[in-house]
Amino acid sequence: MSDKKLAIIATKGTLDWAYPPFILASTAAALGYETQIFFTFYGLQLLKKNPNLQVSPLGNPGMPMPMNMDKWFPVIGTAIPGMQSIMSSMMKAKMKKKGVASVEDLRDLCVEAEVKLIACQMTVDLFDMNSSDFIEDIDYAGAATFFEFAGESDINLFV
Repeated sequence: MSDKKLAIIATKGTLDWAYPPFILASTAAALGYETQIFFTFYGLQLLKKNPNLQVSPLGNPGMPMPMNMDKWFPVIGTAIPGMQSIMSSMMKAKMKKKGVASVEDLRDLCVEAEVKLIACQMTVDLFDMNSSDFIEDIDYAGAATFFEFAGESDINLFV
């Protein structure tokens, strides 16, 4: 066991919020940290076998828009039906073009690096989710189990 520990809580299930927990966890594991990610509420989407992660320009003023749309395109336009799918497709294409690893690849890297991935059992039950929807290499536990690890961790992150 490492003497350094990192605990992460992942609560968001969008494409842009999928990267931070997996990048931080895999980096910490590579640096020798014992690492756990506790996935709760919408963060559980990141553990699905086939996640269909989207990014929304609506309510995301820091999102760089293609063709400088953030400078001339009205904010209300981001609510146009289909805009989320269009923006998600554009973001995925840009990431692929720039050689950014997929969420699934980063997640697999975490599993290989022995990052402990924990699905919040209460949230799984709350949303009537089925364990067959999730990847195999995860644990199910409650907040108390996470706090046991987090209380001993050097770094705790909420992303």
